[in-house]
Amino acid sequence: MKNLIALLFGIMLALPIMAQDDLTIPLIEVEGFAERKIAPDEAVFSISLEEKSMKVTDATEVLNTKTKNLAKALEKAKIKDYMLVADNFSVNINRIYRSGYARDSGYVASQNLQIRTSSKNEDLQKIVEAIQDSGDMSFNLNFQISEATEKSLENGLLTEALKNAESQARLIAETLGIKTIRVHRVSLNASQPVYKMEMMNARADAVSPALISPDNQSLQKRVIVKYTY
Repeated sequence: MKNLIALLFGIMLALPIMAQDDLTIPLIEVEGFAERKIAPDEAVFSISLEEKSMKVTDATEVLNTKTKNLAKALEKAKIKDYMLVADNFSVNINRIYRSGYARDSGYVASQNLQIRTSSKNEDLQKIVEAIQDSGDMSFNLNFQISEATEKSLENGLLTEALKNAESQARLIAETLGIKTIRVHRVSLNASQPVYKMEMMNARADAVSPALISPDNQSLQKRVIVKYTY
């Protein structure tokens, strides 16, 4: 713990010195940028379940039944290559406010479900129908770039962003008659979020197969590079 405090203190002391260096050293500062347009490779159906009951066990049992019904419907439809994930289970007191007074009326149990599969899965419409057959459920469908694909492209994007920064810096130096430049400091900006397009937010029986059509999305990388001369 003492070592961590000492390290943090050292960083705090170094920051003003680094800032002062930037004021006294001649610098060319550029932002490198790289972008890839890529078709989303993952489809995620998000389902939020909620049940109210006077007893926790009753509310929980209903949620479990709904989840099992969905799993059975997906299995019956013979959906290929999907994953059903349940998370964020919670139980809260069902507190009702009326005329400025609060009254507790049983409990509210909630559960989030996700069906993850390939965006090119030919069974997407079957998944919609399975949700419909499972009972009273609504869902969101997002097409997105999977984490594995994003990581596989990360190094390439970083390389392109750094080359873009170098190209800009050399152009500036050449234009201004500066003969040599060298890297002084590199800052990696946080990656831009993957744009996740919400395709649907509706009851399963209101969806047409023609709506399932993902658009290309964007992955971006930005770096700040300071060159001294």
